[in-house]
Amino acid sequence: MRAMILAAGLGTRLKPFTNMHPKALAQVNGKSLLQRNIEYLQQFGIDEVVVNVHHFAHQIIEAVESNAGWGSTIFISDESSEVLETGGGVLLAKPFFEQESSWLVMNADILTNLELGKFIAADKILSEGAENYIATLAVTNRTSSRNLLFNSDEKLVGWKNNSTGEEKWSNVSNKISNPETIVAKAFSGIQIIHSSFYKALTLTGKFSLIDAYLQVASSNTIGFYDHSDGLLLDVGKPENIIKAASLFK
Repeated sequence: MRAMILAAGLGTRLKPFTNMHPKALAQVNGKSLLQRNIEYLQQFGIDEVVVNVHHFAHQIIEAVESNAGWGSTIFISDESSEVLETGGGVLLAKPFFEQESSWLVMNADILTNLELGKFIAADKILSEGAENYIATLAVTNRTSSRNLLFNSDEKLVGWKNNSTGEEKWSNVSNKISNPETIVAKAFSGIQIIHSSFYKALTLTGKFSLIDAYLQVASSNTIGFYDHSDGLLLDVGKPENIIKAASLFK
């Protein structure tokens, strides 16, 4: 299985560091987030990794080359001309996954101890026999400003911004039918995507993975894997970089 690390973002929450550097090169105990996640993937036998780049792209490329990919084979998906957001970035990287039936995608600014072996096994069980299965999203029950919304069959049907009240639905009927059965989960920024994703996707250009998932979920299945018993830290904020130093040695 190949993986993709989403590292093209502007990292505005990590200013002033990201005024001069990409967020993927922020350091935790002497190792960049990019290095940590490449080495994390290696623990589960994933050593072919696509990294998309935009913000200070040359710094990421230089870090990868000077460190020989930290022992992995690294492919660069170049978004230097325009940042395409998470969904557009995965779409641009399509050529790297032409031979893959499924692959893992994760945000560069996530640190976790999620047991990928269990996640991959769960995805296999969920997708077996499921019609038009697109992806399995890693989630937890933590409090979040935004939630993914699943129905009683544990299929993705919507998204909600808890701060503003904004909602997005894969189908209008999901909003009005049996709202009491909707289950809210916090997305971990980690997912296993199947090749059927590219076949079902009609969005182009710049768009988020959430919008992509909601578009394809209207007629396809997207499930979830809950790892609330594990450790997950969004290190896209300065205070969490400090916190990460005590959790990830």
